[in-house]
Amino acid sequence: MNSLRDIKQRIGNIDSTKQIIRAMDMIASTKLQKVRVQLEGVRPIYGNLKRIAEELGCHKDAHSHIFYNNSSIESNDTLYIVITSDRGLSGSYNANILSKSYAHMNQEGVNEKILVVGSKGYEFFKKRNKHILRTVTDLTDAQVYYVAESIANWLTDYYLSGKVKEVYIAYTHFETVLSYVPYVEKLLPLSCSGLKEYFDRKYEPDVKTFIDHLVPIYLHMNLFRAFSESHTSEQAARMVNMSSAGKNAEEIIEDLTRMFNRKRQAVITQELSEIVGSVSILNKGELDG
Repeated sequence: MNSLRDIKQRIGNIDSTKQIIRAMDMIASTKLQKVRVQLEGVRPIYGNLKRIAEELGCHKDAHSHIFYNNSSIESNDTLYIVITSDRGLSGSYNANILSKSYAHMNQEGVNEKILVVGSKGYEFFKKRNKHILRTVTDLTDAQVYYVAESIANWLTDYYLSGKVKEVYIAYTHFETVLSYVPYVEKLLPLSCSGLKEYFDRKYEPDVKTFIDHLVPIYLHMNLFRAFSESHTSEQAARMVNMSSAGKNAEEIIEDLTRMFNRKRQAVITQELSEIVGSVSILNKGELDG
């Protein structure tokens, strides 16, 4: 970058990039507001369903149900549902959840099967020769609820068929705009964590039928909530990353502008020196003449 022209062109290129970054920041900010509203709506529904499902697991008639007791399943395989994004430019969002889920899979005795959401997760596990059963990509906001329902129905059938002994979901939990934590949680089999006063509740028509209807709904809301948590975290990470990139672009432009001004000043100084030198030579020639 020796000439003023090169520096000026570089400043123009970075300024154009900064405009793109600013636009992406605004898009991520708008999407973040939208998905946060969705997340705040689904969290209470999921929380109550989770409480009911875990309280129900403490009932004596639930102890033998396959959703709570997997001893009848001969397979030793474990299914992982891993939620990532289709695009990058979101800081460490994808790296954190992929690292967390990959470490969990590498535990001794785990034969994993993977349902991966997002092209970033697919690329990661494909490079490591992991067993990918299904891949969901290009998921829009409007599709999240119905895709979660579709996966929940597929998951229910797949688990009941005895092809996997356990099911885990790996997602990113949204806490604040600057804080999102990767989690790997067990979906199936369910556990008992109810309070004693709920142990003897009566269910119509019976406990097992109630479980058969409740658990698929619970899985749907669990998946929908995990999608919402991850999507909110992704947009927050992208917004923060774009904001940081915009600040870096401004700093580079400032440095290049100072360099441009110094070089221009040096050129002007040199030209003035040459003019003064030329005048001095001319005056000297006139005096000698």
